[in-house]
Amino acid sequence: MLRSLRLSVVPFLAVALACVPACNKKSDRIKIGVVTNCTAEFWSFAEAGANKAARDFDVDLQFRQLDKAFDASAQTPIIDSWVKQGLNGIAVSVIDPQNQTEDLTRVAKKVPLVTMDNDADQTGRLCYIGINNYEAGRAVGRIVKKELPRGGTVALFIGSTKSANGKARTQGVLDELAGQKDAAGTAGAHPTRPELKGKQFGPYFLVDGEAKEDGGPANAQALAGAVLARLKGLPDVGLVGLYAYNPPALLVEARSKAMLKDVKIVGFDVDWDTLKGIANGEIAATVVQDPFMYGYRSVEALAAKARGDDSKLVKEPIPYRVVTQNGGPDETVNGMVVKYPKVSEFEAKLREDLASVKK
Repeated sequence: MLRSLRLSVVPFLAVALACVPACNKKSDRIKIGVVTNCTAEFWSFAEAGANKAARDFDVDLQFRQLDKAFDASAQTPIIDSWVKQGLNGIAVSVIDPQNQTEDLTRVAKKVPLVTMDNDADQTGRLCYIGINNYEAGRAVGRIVKKELPRGGTVALFIGSTKSANGKARTQGVLDELAGQKDAAGTAGAHPTRPELKGKQFGPYFLVDGEAKEDGGPANAQALAGAVLARLKGLPDVGLVGLYAYNPPALLVEARSKAMLKDVKIVGFDVDWDTLKGIANGEIAATVVQDPFMYGYRSVEALAAKARGDDSKLVKEPIPYRVVTQNGGPDETVNGMVVKYPKVSEFEAKLREDLASVKK
């Protein structure tokens, strides 16, 4: 009886021991977390890129689009839980660098940290994966100047100006319109509609003297509608949406108020409705980042770092692009080559990137 029991145990142990390396191999896979600043289509493109990198580099990925838009207090527990789980790397789109720096510095001492889209450069993060937002803001300003060469009334819309990208983009637009660095504008009333208060930046009057902050996608359309109602009847109106969800909201409200022919809409970032608006001639252009590549390169850099390789850390800003209806030749602006893809070609490339994740 004992002999037969021993004989039956031997093959069982052999199978169990054979399983150990495989089980350990699975548990030893690199684990990376990516958390965004809100939930938006922009971040769905980034998630697709991150998923492709996770597949390419054998990574277990946790990707979280933040439910509470631009709420740093909602972002912190997600990051802290990943630290406790022992993740090998974390990528974060920083919401409020001034108030998050202390917490993120603590995180960076425990887990390799990269920032993407939004930076916090005093945290000890390994690198920032994103564009130069100030220069991209200036690109927006140049489009406005092209669309309204004689000047006019301009309204800026954005989720938040607390973030590094929110501040930089806004200032870039205003500096370009004013024709000077660190432009603060001159407070006063609108030249033809005195009840409308704001600031003058060169020949451009900024409604309310500041960017209109909506706090997230849920409020974007209502805020856009309220501002457009105040501008109805004015000539030479420019509407600038500086977060991905802003241009579609502006487009919907301009249509509903029969103002499409009276306003020039300039966008930022990628959204299918923005691209459709450009193709239809309803939006002048959009200055785009590369969210797919943000997700991909964040996971790539952190996976390489976990394997002792620093070569994938991003050292220079990723170039922005300007998508227009018909495209145009490359330009060198402030030492950076800027591409002007045709909207149909840009959209085709975007769909190709997304399809690559499913292959």
